[in-house]
Amino acid sequence: MRGYLKIIDRFIIGKYLGTFMFTLAIFMVISVVFDVSEKLDNFTGKHASLHDIIFHYYAGFIPYYLNLLSPLINFLAVIFFTAKMANQTEIVPVLSGKVSFNRFLRPYFIASSLIFIISFFANVYLIPYTNHLKNDFENANGMTDNDPAKSGVHMQIDKHTFVYLQGYDQAKHTGYLFIMEKFNGDTLREKLLAQTAAYDSVKRVWALKNYSVRYVNSFKEQFINSRTQKDTVLDMYPGDFIVYDNVYSAMSLRDLNKNINKEKLRRPEIVNSLYYEKYHRFVYPLSAYVLTILGVALSSRKVRGGVGLPLGIGIILCFAYIIVEKFAITFSIKGGFSPIIVVMVPNMLFGLLGYYLIFKAPK
Repeated sequence: MRGYLKIIDRFIIGKYLGTFMFTLAIFMVISVVFDVSEKLDNFTGKHASLHDIIFHYYAGFIPYYLNLLSPLINFLAVIFFTAKMANQTEIVPVLSGKVSFNRFLRPYFIASSLIFIISFFANVYLIPYTNHLKNDFENANGMTDNDPAKSGVHMQIDKHTFVYLQGYDQAKHTGYLFIMEKFNGDTLREKLLAQTAAYDSVKRVWALKNYSVRYVNSFKEQFINSRTQKDTVLDMYPGDFIVYDNVYSAMSLRDLNKNINKEKLRRPEIVNSLYYEKYHRFVYPLSAYVLTILGVALSSRKVRGGVGLPLGIGIILCFAYIIVEKFAITFSIKGGFSPIIVVMVPNMLFGLLGYYLIFKAPK
């Protein structure tokens, strides 16, 4: 390996990774300081223990934002040290010594590959687990802005059975105005209406109170009205009516696949969100290559003004990358576009831009 890497390779890799790690550490320290000052009232008001704050909340907060910021910090780090090399006329002698531009890119590719591997395994395996720790802490201490209890829920629990729940009380595990309809093809065969539906976690059944049932058989109908309790087994659980906005990011890949298969039948309108989360974990680490190529192309030429101009352009492109990614999420979830295509759009657009700039770069 040492014979494969020349002095210039080791120099660039050291500069690359050193600048990247230092910049990432600075950003994380600033992020934690600002977050502590913002969330201090939540921590003290809910009497959260120091152990939970450190080993649950920040054990999830730090890996999440390290992973989120790493491609953009990577991009800025590449621009900064490459522009500095160009400004000090360190790149020209390399290219003048019969070294091709593609050969010059080799250490960048090696360093970005290391970042890609770490980011890939973090996205697929580590981040869902640490997000779970952080989300549990936030949800338990009321640090989320959304009301997790859904209202007016329509759900299909099997091929012939549809249910509706007007409201759900999370504390009591009780739903109100429960309606269940069973069909044979397009023909209604049974309709059950209950004022309350309470989940019994011991028996794992739903207790229906003050219910009425209407049976339909061709032109004959039978109506039953009861004030007693009816226990029934249904393929639905309290968790189906309690959904936080941050729940998908805390699911393992196995749980995501299970929920995709389940929600295809129950709530097809959220399937794109699950698919986007799944594909994003695999595609997002590729930004390490895309933004590295773009960063080298922008900063490898010596320009008047030194490091400031390429760094300024890099910051603008960072914001552009974030905006494109947010639009991609919206198009996938709200617009109905294929998640596998939409999730690749930011890397494809900036990859094409990077390829064009590399083609135009001085060699």
